Amino acid sequence: MIETKAADIFKSILQVGKISDRESPTTSLKGVDQSDADESSASSGDLDHQGGILTAAAIPTQQGPEGIRYDFNIGLRVQVPEGKWRVRFLDLDTETVFFDGEGSKCTFASRKKHYLRAKIEVFRDGLLVFSHVYDATDRLVAILMPGGTIGDSIAWFPYAARFKKKHGCKLVVVIADHMKKLLEPAYPDITFILKKDYLSKNSEYYATYHLGLFFEDEDNSWQPADFRMVGLHRTAGYILGVSSDEEPPQLVLEDERPIEEPYVVIATQASSQCKYWNNPEGWHDVIAFLKRSGYRVICIDKDMVWGQGIHWNQIPNGCEDQTGARPLSERANWLKHADFFVGLSSGLSWLAWAAGTPVVMISGFTHPTNEFETPYRVFNTHVCNSCWHDVRYPFEHSNFLFCPRHKDTSRQFECTRHISSNHVIATIKKAIADINSANISA
Repeated sequence: MIETKAADIFKSILQVGKISDRESPTTSLKGVDQSDADESSASSGDLDHQGGILTAAAIPTQQGPEGIRYDFNIGLRVQVPEGKWRVRFLDLDTETVFFDGEGSKCTFASRKKHYLRAKIEVFRDGLLVFSHVYDATDRLVAILMPGGTIGDSIAWFPYAARFKKKHGCKLVVVIADHMKKLLEPAYPDITFILKKDYLSKNSEYYATYHLGLFFEDEDNSWQPADFRMVGLHRTAGYILGVSSDEEPPQLVLEDERPIEEPYVVIATQASSQCKYWNNPEGWHDVIAFLKRSGYRVICIDKDMVWGQGIHWNQIPNGCEDQTGARPLSERANWLKHADFFVGLSSGLSWLAWAAGTPVVMISGFTHPTNEFETPYRVFNTHVCNSCWHDVRYPFEHSNFLFCPRHKDTSRQFECTRHISSNHVIATIKKAIADINSANISA
C-alpha cells in the first residue's frame, strides 16, 4: 500500500519544482549527448542549444476540472490556479509516492523525465478533486531523438515502435531527415517529423520522452539505468519502460544487387580516433585476405578522408571507393546484398545489423555489451579497453584523440592497436564458414 509519509523520504531525492505561472517551466539538460545536435534549425526558444533538446509546451496540455491542467510531457506536470492545493505523484509499479506538496497558482514538474506508470492526485482544501492514471491509448505521444547520428537512431527506434505497440498511442517520432527517409517507409502507422516541425503540435501531446545518453544523470532523472551499464541501445528500453530485448528496425530496401560478383562491405572511418582500428597494417592485411578469398571489397564510408586538426585518416588502399554523401537507403542496399560487413563501433555497423547482414565488429573502446549481439565481435581483453563505460572519464565528443587513461603515452589507443590482423581474419573465416554452412543447409 502506498503511504503518504513516503513523500518525506523522496522529496530530498526526487524534488519536484514548483514553477510560478509567470515563468515558463525549464528542463535541466546537463547530461545529454550533444553530438550532432544541430540537425535542424528552430526558432528562438524552440530548441535548447545546450543539448539539442526540445522543450515541452509552456503549459500542460490536458484539461482537468476546476482549472487544473496536466500532462506527461518530459515528466509529470500539473498546473493549479490560485487556492489551497496539494499535489501527489505516485509510481504505481513500485508503490512509491515520489512527491507530495502544496502550492497555489503554480506548476508542479517532476524531476523524473523517463516513463513511469504514474498516477496524479490533486486535492483542494483537503478534498480529492482530480485523479488520473497514465493511459496513452489513442493519445498523441512524442519520442524525441537528439542529433542525427545513424547508430543511435537505429539502436533506439525499435524501442519507440515497441512503446507504440504496448500503449496503443498515436506515436510521433522526432528524428533527423536522413533517418526519417530510411525508416518511414517501413512504419506507415508512425508519424515522423523533424525538429523544426516539433512545435507545430507541441500543445497537443499527452506525453513526451527524450532518448539520449545522459552522462551526468547521477540521480537517474532522465534514465532509470545508466547507459554505460545496460548498453547503447537497451537504454532506450529502460527510458520508455518497455522490454530491453534488442531488435533491429525494419527497412524497405531494393531487391536488386548493386554488383553481380560476391562482395564484402567495409567501413573504416569513425567520429573519434578511439573508435578506429588503430593497427596500421590491419586493413591492408584484411583486404588482401578478402580478395584472395574471391571477394570484391566495397568501402561505403561517407568520407574518404576524415579527422581533425593535424590528425587525418584515409580509407585503405585496395578497396573499391563507394564513399560520399549518399542516401542511407543506397548504402543499406549495398549492405543487404553483401556476404558480410567488417566495421567498427560506428553507425554503419548498426545499419548493417538493420539490413540483416552478418557484422564483424572491431572495437576496444566499447565493451561488447554496448552494441547488438554478433558472433563476430573482435575484442582484446589483454590490453586497456572499454573506457566508454568508465564513469570516471565521461566521453568528450569534442576531443578527437580521446584516450583518457593513456593520453600522450605509448599505450594510447592500445585497445585496437593490439587487435591483430590474424585475430580479425580468424573471425572473418568463422563468418565465411557459417555463411557457407547456411547456404548448404538451404
